[in-house]
Amino acid sequence: MSPSTKQRLIEAGLRLLLEHGYNGLGIEAILAATGIPKGSFYHHFKDKEAFALQVVDAYMAQVHAGLDACLGDPALPPLARVRRFFSLTKEAYREEGYMGCLLGGLGQELSGVSEAFRGKIEACFAAIAARLALCLGEARSRGEICSPCEPVQLAELLVDCWEGAALRSRLRRDPASLDAMLDFYLGSVASPPSAT
Repeated sequence: MSPSTKQRLIEAGLRLLLEHGYNGLGIEAILAATGIPKGSFYHHFKDKEAFALQVVDAYMAQVHAGLDACLGDPALPPLARVRRFFSLTKEAYREEGYMGCLLGGLGQELSGVSEAFRGKIEACFAAIAARLALCLGEARSRGEICSPCEPVQLAELLVDCWEGAALRSRLRRDPASLDAMLDFYLGSVASPPSAT
């Protein structure tokens, strides 16, 4: 089944918002990329802000699918699941030309001028951190984590560090910042291997 008009617009929006940002993207560019008439756009979306907020929802659906696939894998220890999620995210960034995280890009661009975006993006980051905290809590209960911090604190720090590294990755068009951050973070929280 071919995607609906609304799905086509949102899929194009994911790519175009990463490439151009919110302020740099006009509705005409979205219509040109999809071949969809203006009336159809306004049939599905009240305005550009409503469109972009729904693109964020679609992006988060992808993030949650990745979290489900990685964090819910009982074949891997919890910290390996966390690493796998971020490794797959890094691969997605590579495929997109290191455009980085849509949430981070929109958050930097709009959080000071739009309460709707500020609240939406903060809620998205909080949801990601909450999912990671569950996995980090499991890692702690299994003795994989030596840090005295609570899993929620560890998860929020991980999201914050990742977003900073994603920005550097975007600036450099290179994954080195992402790799270095993840290696440092996981190395810092992991319990040392037990002596045999």
